[in-house]
Formats: sequence, structure tokens, C-alpha cells
Amino acid sequence: MNVPMGGKISFIILLIILSVATPLLAQEQQAENEEGSIITFWPFFDYRESPRQGFSNLSILGPLFKFQRDGETEVTAVRPFFYQTEDVTDDTSRTAYLYPLASTETWTNGKYSQVLQLFQKRTPLPGIEEHRGTMLFPFYISGTSEKYGPYVSVFPFYGDIYDRFWKDEYHYVLFPLYGRTVKNGTETRNYLYPFFSLTKGEKESGFQFWPLYGQAEKDGVYRKRFALWPIYLQEEHGLDTESPTEKFYLFPFYTSSLSNKRAEKHYLWPFFGYVSDNDKKLEERDYFWPFFVTVRSEARNLNRYLPFYSEDRRKNSLKRWYMWPFYSHQELNSDSFQLERNRLLFFLYSDTTETWTIDGKSRSKVSCWPLFTYRSDERGVKTVSFPAPVEPILNKEGIENSWAPLWRLYIQKWNDAGDSAVSFLWNLYWHESRSDGLAYELFPFISYRSEKQRTDLALLKGLVRYRKHNETNELRFLWLPFGLEWGKSLLPEQRKAGMDTRSGM
Repeated sequence: MNVPMGGKISFIILLIILSVATPLLAQEQQAENEEGSIITFWPFFDYRESPRQGFSNLSILGPLFKFQRDGETEVTAVRPFFYQTEDVTDDTSRTAYLYPLASTETWTNGKYSQVLQLFQKRTPLPGIEEHRGTMLFPFYISGTSEKYGPYVSVFPFYGDIYDRFWKDEYHYVLFPLYGRTVKNGTETRNYLYPFFSLTKGEKESGFQFWPLYGQAEKDGVYRKRFALWPIYLQEEHGLDTESPTEKFYLFPFYTSSLSNKRAEKHYLWPFFGYVSDNDKKLEERDYFWPFFVTVRSEARNLNRYLPFYSEDRRKNSLKRWYMWPFYSHQELNSDSFQLERNRLLFFLYSDTTETWTIDGKSRSKVSCWPLFTYRSDERGVKTVSFPAPVEPILNKEGIENSWAPLWRLYIQKWNDAGDSAVSFLWNLYWHESRSDGLAYELFPFISYRSEKQRTDLALLKGLVRYRKHNETNELRFLWLPFGLEWGKSLLPEQRKAGMDTRSGM
């Protein structure tokens, strides 16, 4: 596995910190066992390990550096600049650089890189064909077409592009001076785009001198023309179907779109409008669209009187607004999934619950910008954190991984079994509680850990330390490796092995 530059720098910092802090931590470190260990020295590093679960996490300088392994998944982070997740089982990885600026993905077949989606590059492994190539949109685009072979576009000088961006072919020279596109056999040539163009195809022709005048026609399929766009427009579509459509616009005084299935008319748009759809059995009336609208049909009923009230009811969904945009309510219902969401002022307050009926699982989220977020996932794990300046607005995994830990002063997690974890100021104070143990620390004053038959209490990172194991008690001072001991003596087996709890070895 290649170690990224951020990981190398972090490793050097870790070595320096450990070389300074190791003498102080010698008293704190426990012998590795299946229950795990916790070693902290705030704010320089925080290490937690659970061999039974295959989990370990090292945080350096609070949330800035993170190295985590959870089963077969490894995470390396230098926030907010770098966040990488690797799966060692299938040798795949995802890396974000200053999210959402850039990212890379690697998998068994190759590698994909992008910068703001404008630059995109796919690098396949030898022997694997890749059609998309490299893109720095719109300046450089390359790839390979199965039909036409390799292509290159260097905008605005010269370019050929095939089977991309919703067209079969693009060709241009010194754009916008000359360009040509082809789709489904129809060729359009543009000169000084978008002002002049010629269209040609099988039984098809047309031209335009935009915005003054344009016309095009395909025998038995469509006819259209415009003048002083968008004031005058007349079109006929679907002439080869059972339901041709005629459109007429004298904008904004009158517009219409008529067929034997649907009729749509507007007078002095957007003041008055009417729609009738026979197939959908729909009637719609608009008054000063989009503020006053009513729709009646078998699949949808809408009453919109903005900003006072709006209700949009469909077969499996419902949306309501009261005093838009103050309060909204949304429902989505199907045989397998239900969603309910309430919002105040869009993202100022949001309460969402999702339920999967068949699986019997649910999750919920409550956000109040910029104060806090609350989540309950499918496993029943609850999380609350504050502040939340971005999460209520952009609920993205990249924000959660690369940015949110930097501003979270407090985070708490718990479940129905009674397990809980709390962190304040990036573990200046932390608290963990499970059915088999309790641990907490307020650096540097006090730390406590209790599990099964073990108890460990330290003041000032071990200046005074009390330990109890079974019936044996021990008290140490000044980080010395020996101290006072009382209670039940060592077992005979321990004496034979030469073990001495007083020495700390």
C-alpha cells in the first residue's frame, strides 16, 4: 500500500510527540489485551484500540490528523486537505482533496480523478479499454468512440467529440465561428453560434437567423418557425403520431399547445392559464403563476395560494406549505418505504424520519441551523453534535468526513443498550460507558477507567494513581513504577512466574 504524503508528514509528527510524551505515559499504558487500550495526551494525540473488534484509531492535534482501522477498512485524514478511505480486501480507495475541490477513486480496473467535475481523467489498467479519457471542461476533452475511434477537443480552437453530451457528434473550428452537430441522422451547422444555423437530414431542412427568424421542417414529422424570438412561435409536432400537437405563441399575450389529448392555453402570461389533459384526467387553472394554482386529477390534487397555503397531494406523497417559506410538511408513502419531514424556513429547522417497512428499520434526523444536529440510524445509534454551521444545509458525506470534525465542540453517541460516548473540545473531556465498563477523562486533572475486575484512577496524568485488580489495591505517586499495595496477595501461579505488581512490570 502506498502511503500518501499527508500520511508521511503525520507519521513524522507522531514520532516527535511520542518521543517527548512517552516517559509521562509509561504509567498510563496498559498491557494489550482483548479488551483494548486508551492512551491520551490532549491535544497532541488520542489513541484507542479494541483488538476484539479489529478497531484502532489515532487522532493527532484534535481532529486535524486521523488514522483509523476498522476491520478491513483504513482511514487516513489530514483535515480539511486530505481524506482517504481504503478497503484492503478488494484494494479500492476513495480520496478527497479539500472537499469538494478534488477527488480520486481507485479500483481493480484503474483510477478516476476529478477537480470540480471540470477536470476528469480515467486511467485504466493495461489491457482495459476506457472510452471517456481526460476532460478539462470545456477546454480539453478526449476519449475513444466505439464507432469513430479516438477523438480530441481543444476549445475553442478545434474539436471532434463523439457519443457525449446528448449528441452523436460535435465538430467545431474557432468556436463560435463554425460548429456542426449530428443527432439521429440530423445535421445542424452553426455559423457564429447561436445567430445563424442550417439544418439538414432525411426529408428534413431548416435555417435560422436568431432572433429575427427561423424555420425547420421534416416531412410528416414536424414543422416549426419563429420570428422575433420569443414573441412569435408556431410549431406542429408528432405529425406521424395519433396525437399531433400544435403550438402557437404570441408572447406574452397568448400561448397555446393543443392536441386531441391535451389542451394548454395562457392569456397575458403569467396572469391566466388553463390546462386540460384527457389521458391524465387533469384540469389545471393558473392565476398569476406560480402563486395561485389549482390542479384536479386522479393522480394529483394541488391547491396553491402562496405565500399563505399550498397542498400538493399525489398517490404516494403529500407536500404542504403554511406561510411560505415559514413552515412545510412532506410525506412519502409506499409499500416498502415511508418518509415524513417538517421544516421551518427551509433549513433553519428540519425534522426527518424515514422508515423501511419490510426491513423494520428506521432512521431520523433533526437539525437546527447553526446550533446542532441529531441523528438516529438504522442500528439504533443516536448522535447529537454542535455547533452545526453547514450540516443542516449540505448533508454530504464529504462535509461529515473532511470538515465537520473541525468545528464540532461537542458530540455524543448512545444506543438503547445503554452504551454511550461523549467528547467535548476534541476529547479535552471524554466519557465512554458500556455494559462491561466505564471510562472518562478531563485533561489533565482526572482520568478513570473501570472494566470487569479492574479499576484505574489517575490525577494529573498519574501524579497520583490508584489501581485495583480483583482484591489487590495499589497507590502510586510521582509517576514512580512502584507504590503501596494492599489487599489479597498474589496467586501462587504468579509467584512462580516472577510477577510483581508493585514494580509495574
